[in-house]
Order: sequence, then C-alpha cells, then structure tokens
Amino acid sequence: MQQPIKYYYEIIESCIRDMGEDPVACRGELEGQWNLKRGSASVWVDVWEMESNKQIYFQLLSPVVGVPPTNREAFYQELLQINHTLYGVAFTIKDNYAYIKMIREAQGLDKTEAAAMLDRIGYYADLYDDKLREKYFGK
Repeated sequence: MQQPIKYYYEIIESCIRDMGEDPVACRGELEGQWNLKRGSASVWVDVWEMESNKQIYFQLLSPVVGVPPTNREAFYQELLQINHTLYGVAFTIKDNYAYIKMIREAQGLDKTEAAAMLDRIGYYADLYDDKLREKYFGK
C-alpha cells in the first residue's frame, strides 16, 4: 500500500535536517520541492504525485554545466563515458544544459536510501561541475 505523499516529505526533510540544513529554509516555491547546495553544486529535490497513474515519484536533479558551443561531440562522449562510472544517477541534457538526475517511484523509499541518493548526487555534481566547466569553457 502506498504511503501518503506527506510521508515522503517528512523523509526528505529529516534527511535535510541530518545534513545540518534547515528544511524549511530549503523549501522551493511549490510543496514537495527543496533546493540545497552541496559544495559548489545545487541539488533540486522533488516529490510529486502523477495524476495519470496516482504514483508518487522522488527526483533529484543537479545542474552541472551548459552544453559548450564547440566540441559538443567530445562533450557528449565524455558524459556518456562518465555515466558508465556513476552509480544510481546519470547525466542528462535538457534545454542546452547538462544535469545529473535520478528518479524513482517513492513507494518503498526509506530515509537511508533517500540520504544516500542526496549524498551521491551532491557528490557527483560537485565533483564534475568545476571539472567540466574548466575543460570546456576555460577558467
């Protein structure tokens, strides 16, 4: 049986609190959204219910770097090669920007898994944002 959406909000806010942040201060514009910083990287957290299938989803998204105007093929190839080394997350491209993303159904999500995913996406985004920016855009 699916938990109510507020149950997942409580899990996320507990994780944020355990990271030493104020979950209320991290809340986004809409209910079920939070915005965090992990090093130099932003991490956006979303928990929402899809109207069409009544499923609740948990998503983490971190903007990493814009797609460079030149050397795009090398950039895309590098992201694919990096994806092979990542665990539980992947690079995506949307609107000419590279993000690290993770999404799953919320059912069965517990605090341990949510905290691990927040740590993981924050770590990867912070690791690659500066490296890719410097390599493809210079200092």
